[in-house]
Amino acid sequence: MDKKYNVVLTIAGSDSSGGAGIQADIKTCSALGVYAMSVITAVTAQNTHGVVSIEELSPEIVISQLKAVLDDITPDAVKIGMIPNASIARAVCDIIKEYGLKNIVIDPVLKSTSGFEFSLKETREVLKSSLFPLASLITPNIPESSQLFDLSPTNITSYFDNKEIFPFDILLKGGHGDDCNMVTDLLLMRNQNKPVCFSHQRVNTSNTHGTGCTLSSAIASFLAMGFDIEKSVDSAIRWLSCALAEGADYSFGSGYGPVNHIFKQIKQWKLK
Repeated sequence: MDKKYNVVLTIAGSDSSGGAGIQADIKTCSALGVYAMSVITAVTAQNTHGVVSIEELSPEIVISQLKAVLDDITPDAVKIGMIPNASIARAVCDIIKEYGLKNIVIDPVLKSTSGFEFSLKETREVLKSSLFPLASLITPNIPESSQLFDLSPTNITSYFDNKEIFPFDILLKGGHGDDCNMVTDLLLMRNQNKPVCFSHQRVNTSNTHGTGCTLSSAIASFLAMGFDIEKSVDSAIRWLSCALAEGADYSFGSGYGPVNHIFKQIKQWKLK
């Protein structure tokens, strides 16, 4: 029987405040009309002020979750967020290969906005050597790209000099840039000799918790719908900009509030 819905599998950590991680991924997929499945890698205790603590799940339970889902349902795309240790990174790699998973978007969650470190050096090395080469796209921000590849908007040519080392496409997110008015995201693709630039107005809001998780899961959702990388990135950026702009009155907590994932649904209900 033909599927009625596109399906995304998200592999990430849980955010108890609901703004990032698995919770943000599921909200994003649902808002875009895509069915979301989830595999949790870690449980965090956090709120709008930051991460209080984290407990990593065992590689065995992560594998068990993955196999249980994939033995029954085949995703159209996969979003990977927090991978807390090297053992889980290797396990996820093995499963991707075993099941031949496609359209993989990786958001390399290394550190929280408040400075909590999620990924140690050993884990980062496994991500770079084993997991990233399996991806269709990775979506680091400027600090993450600098930490992983010594890559920033001012030295993007280093990516093209090392295509054989980094055999994947990169969306270099510009939200941490210095321009107060505009944000420029750079899509660096293996089959092109210059980046595709996505420039958009910076949204003046403190409700930015979960933007990275939200963008990457939105890209995975559009890939699941059948769009190519460039169109998926463009559509996801536009959708996230709307979710940020509509988030001014969507404040929870006294710190950095969440993105308004359900702005369209709220408007529809208000109209009724």
